[in-house]
Amino acid sequence: MSHSSFQDDVLGELGDDRMTEIAGLLGTDPSGAREAVTQTLGVMADDLTQKLDADDADGAEVRQAFAEVSEAEPAPQGVAAFGGLGGLLSGGMMAGVLAKLSKPVAAAVSKRTGIPAATVSRVIEMLIPVVLAVLAKRASGQAAGTGAGGTTGGAGTGAGGAARGGPGEILGGGKK
Repeated sequence: MSHSSFQDDVLGELGDDRMTEIAGLLGTDPSGAREAVTQTLGVMADDLTQKLDADDADGAEVRQAFAEVSEAEPAPQGVAAFGGLGGLLSGGMMAGVLAKLSKPVAAAVSKRTGIPAATVSRVIEMLIPVVLAVLAKRASGQAAGTGAGGTTGGAGTGAGGAARGGPGEILGGGKK
């Protein structure tokens, strides 16, 4: 499953400053940081998709978290908008789901890249608020088809929104 548009949206939302911060954490250049973040996002999206399709308590939790994201108010613009927010961005169900995924995702990325799992976990901590913002934008239709970090200017486009394609579409892969 391809999650490249989801990854592009998160990378665009991160911006150069956060990417430089991640590069410093990883001890690499921005290009190396981008590759590490892209791999991390791919593993995270794949794990979310697997859990989403599971017919167990984890699957129910992920489906409920996506329902919460889909019903949330439209996300604010830009990473700078995270300060002082309530609701979804301060600890909604999706934040909990992503936090639960962080350890297995960090282990998988560490195994693939050789980056210590503890370092990958710190990167994931930096990514979670950005991922939440992108998921909320995609669920409301704001980021659908707009590429990295852009918005169409309206939440009512519906293209790629949760009402049309569900969680798979929000993650950028859709169900085939």
